[in-house]
Amino acid sequence: MERDQAYRYRCYPNAVQRHELARTFGAARFVYNWALRERTDAFYERGERMSYVQSSAALTALKQSEGHDWMNEVSSVPMQQALRHLDTAYRNFFAGRSRYPAFQRKHGKQSAEYTTSAFRYRDGQITLAKMDAALKIRWSRPLPPDVKITTVTVSMDAAGRYFISLRFKRPVQPMRPVDGAVGIDLGITSLVTLSTGEKVHNPRHTKRDAKKLAQAQRKLSRCQTNSNRRAKQRKKVARIHARIQDRRSDHIHKLTTRLIRENQTIVVESLAVKNMVRNRTLAQHISDAAWGELVRQLRYKADWYGRTLVEIDRWYPSSKRCHACGHVVAALPLDVREWTCPACGVVHDRDLNAAKNVLAVGHTVTARGEGVRPKRFTAAASFVESGISLL
Repeated sequence: MERDQAYRYRCYPNAVQRHELARTFGAARFVYNWALRERTDAFYERGERMSYVQSSAALTALKQSEGHDWMNEVSSVPMQQALRHLDTAYRNFFAGRSRYPAFQRKHGKQSAEYTTSAFRYRDGQITLAKMDAALKIRWSRPLPPDVKITTVTVSMDAAGRYFISLRFKRPVQPMRPVDGAVGIDLGITSLVTLSTGEKVHNPRHTKRDAKKLAQAQRKLSRCQTNSNRRAKQRKKVARIHARIQDRRSDHIHKLTTRLIRENQTIVVESLAVKNMVRNRTLAQHISDAAWGELVRQLRYKADWYGRTLVEIDRWYPSSKRCHACGHVVAALPLDVREWTCPACGVVHDRDLNAAKNVLAVGHTVTARGEGVRPKRFTAAASFVESGISLL
């Protein structure tokens, strides 16, 4: 089965190319924000919903109007793709998958997407529309042979680094089946605790640069608004954030790939991370751990390589339930890392016990071929042995 894949590389445009990309980024951002305003006003002022076709026709008229001649000096494809991205954002909003589309910022990440008519790939070099020379790309890994690149996305992050993402379709071969199955408990002290007993330490990537980041942000706050000094300092702060993000992404990719390779079935809890970060005490630690990104990577890698990922209900009392006898304690504060089961006397490591319970529920899901949602447990009913109800 063919699947969409994208390889991202670091690229180093020259001065002329950086100028052209800056104009293209600006045009794409302008079109996105303009179309968002047009669609918003059409709905609130006239009660109409503009489609992509209507936005595209309005864009054509806009480019021909007085004062917008500059839009014809850059490639039209990234501007058209900006309309498509906005249309996708609206469809996700109306389907309940995301919030209402927001305006793009000048100082955030910038990107421009080119389809097949707006770039040329030949002899390992990529030349974009409106450019005479090929981009200098650091090919950190070779492209798969005989793939047809469908879209090219050039982006610049807040730290001023340029990247190019090449999207293509190719068949993904499933990995060789293995017998392993593992339950995963996500945490802060240990990033993940496996039902096998292994604990993966949380590197706490932000903590390593916390002092430098705080100093850079204080210096930024003292800079005068809209000054060149503030622009330079903003980029320094962005570089520190980028370094933290790169370390976090590298660590999570290596961890999730290892888990996929070693296990046929992986079981995790479906945590509501967006709700959990509302806790002001733990928000920074939870965000630094990137639980949502870890589960997202496990999800798509399992789909690619023929593994089974089971996500059990977040309300299952995996920490409070004894994996040996099934007894559920009434309460278990977060500062209690070990506890003794009052029913059978087994001493539990909180995280390891939770991982074993997660795996047990995952086996139930796999055996019955259905999703499970455990009954809600309260203090009054904690003495009752828990059961699993099928949805």
